[in-house]
Amino acid sequence: MNKFWVIVFHTYLNKLKTKSFIITTIITALILVALTNMEKIIDVFNSDDNGTNVGVIYDVESVYTLFKQNVNVMDKDIHLKEFTSESKAKQAVESGELDSYLLLSLNDKQLPQAVYKANSLAESNLSSTLEQAVQQTKVAMATVKIGLEEKQIDQLYSPVSFKKKALVENAKTEQELNQARGLVYVLLFVIYFAVIMYGSMIAMEVATEKSSRVMEILVSSVSPITQMFAKIIGIALLSLTQLAVILSVGYTSLKASVETNHNGIFSYLGFNDVPLTTFVYAFVFFILGYFLFATLAAFLGSLVSRIEDVQQMITPMTLVIVAAFLIAMFGLGDPETTIITVTSFIPFFAPMIMFLRVGMLNVPVWEVSVSIGILVVTITALAIFGARVYKGGVLMYGQSTSFKDIKKALQLTKKET
Repeated sequence: MNKFWVIVFHTYLNKLKTKSFIITTIITALILVALTNMEKIIDVFNSDDNGTNVGVIYDVESVYTLFKQNVNVMDKDIHLKEFTSESKAKQAVESGELDSYLLLSLNDKQLPQAVYKANSLAESNLSSTLEQAVQQTKVAMATVKIGLEEKQIDQLYSPVSFKKKALVENAKTEQELNQARGLVYVLLFVIYFAVIMYGSMIAMEVATEKSSRVMEILVSSVSPITQMFAKIIGIALLSLTQLAVILSVGYTSLKASVETNHNGIFSYLGFNDVPLTTFVYAFVFFILGYFLFATLAAFLGSLVSRIEDVQQMITPMTLVIVAAFLIAMFGLGDPETTIITVTSFIPFFAPMIMFLRVGMLNVPVWEVSVSIGILVVTITALAIFGARVYKGGVLMYGQSTSFKDIKKALQLTKKET
């Protein structure tokens, strides 16, 4: 048992001190700080920005006045400048005085129409805003022509009353669903990247030791099964350490960015009403997902002798994780669909999909228990099978990039026993 913990902490401390781990942690933490302070960063870069200047050439003063009012309501950063001719407006664009210009006129029905011109049409937000302003101007003029009174116009454009109520008594409200959706979205990304990154790390660790012939020394002193599970636990501790650092930095940065609002961090994000069980399930499914794919990655890594072959060998596993993530992203919009329900009980999809359902819906306890039970059984079966493959796989050398090598590894295990 002492040898087991020696390998655990050896794996943990060695990876903890590597430049790649430190750099990855720092870069990820900096990205989180940047994302949580994005508004401040944008304000710094836009501090010298005086808005967007748009020239307008028009025929009717009243149409331009109404159009200008609509633009000011929609976006105060758009500054309209009057021009008497298109040639002058074009020169102003070329000199940098204007960003673009608009030809505002009346059609044969005496309703407004416009032509937008700019050096580039890549800036779609500006043209869309101007188009909406022209549309509102047209609607206002058309309603006046029809003879509608101001009260009638207000009634016409007043928002419709549309309330949503669930028939099931304990079903989540729309507000609760939106809060849960935000949390689930964030945690799904955490599970997805953690499983991919640390699963690959385990496979690389095994392949590196084999390529350096360290494995031959280890096998003579410690059983391969002890090695496999020690490495899995060691990388698990490493992942939790890295996640703790990153999440702590993100939490602190986000909390600092909203201090002026005098609101708690979870209040700001709308997570106040999210049940504690959601966070518990996030941790449970994260751990189960990690051990499921980590065990798979460990014995796949034991089949290769060169680091260059690791990615090719674990590609099918990575594709399964990607598929689970894509299904989960689809499920955020419709968590009650059949494919989400079915895949939440399939072991390689359950860590993400069942957590999605638990976070978004009121799932019966027995369904969650069945899903967790299936995961535990699968992890146990995979651990037993993976240990046998690992025991023979660590003794295999040469080019190994095919799943046929699993059979060879099992044969070597039988010979050893």
